Order: sequence, then structure tokens, then C-alpha cells
Amino acid sequence: MSISQRQRPLYEVKANLFKGLAHPFRIRILELLSTEPEVSVAALQAATGLEASHLSQHLSVLRRHRLVVSERRASHVFYRLTDPAVARLLATARELLLEVVADDGALLIDARSLPRIPEIPGSAR
Repeated sequence: MSISQRQRPLYEVKANLFKGLAHPFRIRILELLSTEPEVSVAALQAATGLEASHLSQHLSVLRRHRLVVSERRASHVFYRLTDPAVARLLATARELLLEVVADDGALLIDARSLPRIPEIPGSAR
């Protein structure tokens, strides 16, 4: 089955969503944002260890792909997930990760030691 001209833009948006997720630091940023209603840039920088310019670039990609939104308050900028579905996607990805590395003892141990992703209502976890 081919993709119709009407469907193609939808598949492009979907592919771009995955491009937004296609970096380890962006996934970690999203995981951090899934733990709180909002997180300051300073807290994200401290948690990731990224230089401000690199963090800014990653946050820009996440904003461009509509995974996060930002809000400036005085001299601070706060980020939050655009939708709880982003957190559910991360939880599902974590489940898949555990399945993929299940046969590799060292990777499985490392995967199980990753920071906890909170329970998300409506999640299959």
C-alpha cells in the first residue's frame, strides 16, 4: 500500500516527531520533564550537565517538533511537555528498551538502573 498525497504530510509530521526524539540528551530532557509539571532551564542544565548553548539547541529541536513548550517568568525560563502522551511514549519506549536488551545481562542491568519514569495515567506499565 502506498502513501497518498493527502497522507504524506501526516507521515512527515510523524517522522519529524521521531527526529525530535533521535538524540540521547533530548530523550533525557523529556524524561526529566515527565517527572515534574515544569522544570527550569537551570535545573535541566544541572541534571544533564550540558553547556547552556547545547541545551538550548536541544530544547529548540524539542520545541520545533512540538514536544515541549516554554514559558518565561522574569529572568527564568521553564519547560513542560506539550501533552501527557509524550510521557506515555517515553514509558513505552523504556518498556521496549528492556525487551530489546533482555538477553544482554550488562545492558539489562544498566537499563534497569536508568532514572525512574513516573507512572503515567493511561499507561500500560
